[in-house]
Amino acid sequence: MSGGAASTPSWQGQRGAPTRLILLRHGQTELSVERRYSGRGNPELTELGRQQAAAAARRLSAWNIDAVVSSPLQRTRSTAQTVALEHGLPVAIEDGLIETDFGAWEGLTFSEAAERDPQIHREWLGDTTIAPPNGESFDAVRERVVAARNVIVDAHPGQSVLVVSHVTPIKTLLRDALRVGPEFLFHLHLDLASVSLVEYFPDGGSVVRSCNDVAHLE
Repeated sequence: MSGGAASTPSWQGQRGAPTRLILLRHGQTELSVERRYSGRGNPELTELGRQQAAAAARRLSAWNIDAVVSSPLQRTRSTAQTVALEHGLPVAIEDGLIETDFGAWEGLTFSEAAERDPQIHREWLGDTTIAPPNGESFDAVRERVVAARNVIVDAHPGQSVLVVSHVTPIKTLLRDALRVGPEFLFHLHLDLASVSLVEYFPDGGSVVRSCNDVAHLE
């Protein structure tokens, strides 16, 4: 997708050139392979993860990208740098894009966490106010992710920004743009190295243009 964001009215009536966020999830890590909770831990990309990042970079090489912003963790920074090199851009770090702090469940599988804390794990699966032991609730994630989004959008009016982050922050950005309830977080699947596209208009409107695009990985 090349060229600037459209300045004509959208079908919803928004006017002005939107800020376009290209949301890219990081590539595979060893914790991804083993389906373990991977929050504030800092695993490197696997060889497949590096291949996924390279595939995303090829896919996005023809897109108009004005800036690249990443979560501070290594798996996102490596993915972001791979794409940024294609565009000759630096990678800015935004701490608010970091993954959920899973606390005591970090590195555990779903079954292991459920066995360790059966009641709180069961409640956590449907209640965004509940945090894992010594961790962070999805409501807390939303607060910092929305604040980070505001910083990015305000700094790049009418531009296209690649945002490289994790599954929960990206789901949160999509949920916020759609203005839907918290159940969205529990019913949307996002693949590794997937691309989603959101636009924010100067009048406060927002639209999701695509979600979980993995054509570059096929």
